[in-house]
Amino acid sequence: MIKLNSVVTMHYELKDASGEVLDSSKGQDPLVYLHGAGNIIVGLEEQLLGKTVGDTVDAVVAPEKGYGMPVDALVQTVPKEAFGEEIDKVEVGMRFQAETEQGPVPVVVTGMDDTTVTVDGNHPLAGKELHFHVSIAEIRDATAEEVEHKHVHGPGGHQH
Repeated sequence: MIKLNSVVTMHYELKDASGEVLDSSKGQDPLVYLHGAGNIIVGLEEQLLGKTVGDTVDAVVAPEKGYGMPVDALVQTVPKEAFGEEIDKVEVGMRFQAETEQGPVPVVVTGMDDTTVTVDGNHPLAGKELHFHVSIAEIRDATAEEVEHKHVHGPGGHQH
């Protein structure tokens, strides 16, 4: 049964509210995570608590328990000059790391005009209701090292 410090192996499909598939483990290795360590969004983790091997779960996760609501302060309009010679390569939809006082932040270019570029540092799924279909493949107790490191290690121990 899934509980705090369980290592959970699962297959999943993630859709948005309109039914569009956003992510899936289909045709790939399953997702393996340490339950209770913040390795997956809290709204899904809460709905998996107590499930057992073989269970399937259809979980709907509100934005507040997923990637949060968009934060206006994470949308910035900056002068094109801030991009220097690279400005000719910048286009709407481009993703990159912006250097900030708090360190690097992933952003997406959401708009451009003759003099400015608008970038958004919100998670792409912020504000979205998430629909998961999950099947639990394996559950085991985490090792002491996994609990201490707050993530799952591969076969044979510590692998970073």
